[in-house]
Amino acid sequence: MRARALLRTVTPTPSSLEGLPVLSVARMGKRLVFEFEAERFLVLHLMIAGRLHWKKRGVAIPRKRAHAALDFPKGSLLVTEASSKKRASLHVIEGLRALSEIDPGGLEVFSASPEAFREVLLLERHTLKRSLSDPYLFSGIGNAYSDEILHRAGLSPLKMSDRLSDEEHERLFEKTREVLKEWTLRLREEVGDGFPEKVTAFRPEMAVHGRFKDPCPVCRTPVQRIVRAENEVNYCPGCQTGGKILADRALSKLLGKDWPRTIEELEKRRPGSSAE
Repeated sequence: MRARALLRTVTPTPSSLEGLPVLSVARMGKRLVFEFEAERFLVLHLMIAGRLHWKKRGVAIPRKRAHAALDFPKGSLLVTEASSKKRASLHVIEGLRALSEIDPGGLEVFSASPEAFREVLLLERHTLKRSLSDPYLFSGIGNAYSDEILHRAGLSPLKMSDRLSDEEHERLFEKTREVLKEWTLRLREEVGDGFPEKVTAFRPEMAVHGRFKDPCPVCRTPVQRIVRAENEVNYCPGCQTGGKILADRALSKLLGKDWPRTIEELEKRRPGSSAE
């Protein structure tokens, strides 16, 4: 393994993993976890602009966009980041306890019951958009799919998490699983036996995310958005807000109070904390 600014830990060293077989590769929220012998782990978080590319073994690491190359017997996994803000991270971890310390611990929706989903949603009072995107509450959903889930559920992104009816709780749970399953299958079929090189959060097949001013595929109302610092909310007024446009000053202020200014703030917040 060869790494540059990507590495965020000092010990164990990356060289301590050289020659060790990879026992498993798993997902922890939005992080990839490579497990080695003796409870050693390589944890990779690509953030927004990070990408993986499968290349020939011993590939050169380009200076501008590439961070690291993880060398395997049959090839190299090249880690790149197409952004001036280098946010992707790589941790070398020793021991299950140390691994658990960097796990946000969000609920895995596919293994959760409706009751567990509701319990987590009510842990902290946030907008639905913030709650679904928060890795400390729900695992691996993020910005793009939270937009798609709320559109499918017919719920306003700015509705507060403690204001849902029993029927809305049930609907949100069902649509969360439905959207995530649908996109997982879609992306797997698209890649097939190949390697997922073209990864993006903006897909033409999406209903609202990244489709500002485009017609909603359900009711043909132009998709609207609210932009707050580095974050964006996309929604359909016809399907989700009873025809109301949410991007006025009062509601943008509400969103601002409930949403960290940067992705890093959302990723690094302490569990149990809430918006000021």
